[in-house]
This record gives sequence, structure tokens and C-alpha cells, in this order.
Amino acid sequence: MIMAQPMNLFTVAQRGMSAQLVRMNAAASNLANAGAVAGSESAVYRPVRPVFSAETDASSGLSTVRVDRMMRENTAPIRRHAPDHPLADANGDVWDSPVNETAEMVEIMESSRQYQNLVEAIQTAKQLMLETMRSK
Repeated sequence: MIMAQPMNLFTVAQRGMSAQLVRMNAAASNLANAGAVAGSESAVYRPVRPVFSAETDASSGLSTVRVDRMMRENTAPIRRHAPDHPLADANGDVWDSPVNETAEMVEIMESSRQYQNLVEAIQTAKQLMLETMRSK
């Protein structure tokens, strides 16, 4: 039986960075599908979001984050009358993806900022460890 190592600052930061990458990739996917058109309401792209949960390590007492799953938002698509569109239904309507491009850009900027904060925390911890070893 393999025993899991207790969490430390580097493990916590690594998991946080991984979670921020998932968040950033989801927002990038949403942005890539902004303006997507479908011939029916059920076929249109809906934005995705990661669902996070806390995970606590009993041996160290440290908590970190994990991605539980990805879920589609239940945002209503935008119906638009475009009878000349090749995907138009019998009524001449198409369905636009309900991606809010501004909100997705904010999501990308925020996740990028959080990722950078974790990188800086790791660099600071590494520097403090090196200074501690040099002073002995």
C-alpha cells in the first residue's frame, strides 16, 4: 500500500495552479465558441464552468482545491430570425450561443492573476528556503 505524502506549500500551490488552468481553459473554450450558431435550441453551445471543492489533508491540516467536474451553464440561447442562414429552422430562426465575451475575458484575467499569485508564493517560499540553508 502506497502512503500519500502529506501536503506542503508546494503541493497546495501546484493544485491551485492546476485549478486556475482548468478555469482559464474553460473560459478560453467559451470565448472560442462565442458567436457559434446552431439550427436548434438544444444544439447550441452553452458556456462551461469548472466546479471546485475543498480538499483537506488530515496529516498536515492543509486545505487545497480540486476540480470536481465541468458543467454547462443553463443560460438561454439567443433566438434570431435569419431565414437565409443555412442552419435556419422551419420558422427561419437560428440560435446564437449565449457566451458573454466580457465576462469570459474577466474570467481569464482573474484566473491568470490567481495563477501568477501562486507562482510568486512558490518563488518566495523557495527563496526563503535557500536563504535559510545558506545561513546555517
